[in-house]
Amino acid sequence: MIVHNQVLVKIKCTKGGTFVDSCKFTPFGLCVKTELLRRGKSQKWLEEEVSSRYQMYADSGYMYKILTGQRNAPKIVRAIREILELTEQEQDSA
Repeated sequence: MIVHNQVLVKIKCTKGGTFVDSCKFTPFGLCVKTELLRRGKSQKWLEEEVSSRYQMYADSGYMYKILTGQRNAPKIVRAIREILELTEQEQDSA
């Protein structure tokens, strides 16, 4: 794996070339990322908001796992929805 422009990507070398297998965000993850971009906020800001407002642990690795569906954390997901004012309908349409 390499980090390119601060985005973690997986490199797969196969006969005839190299393929990049980028991360796959869930619909919720895409909705969160889109809303952060719309607001001009970073994922780090969101992690800090979750930690300070709700006294819940949220660092970049844990947040990544939540946004890609590798980790189920309903309380943090609820906190993220409240902070970003997201509804479940917005998540489903992402």
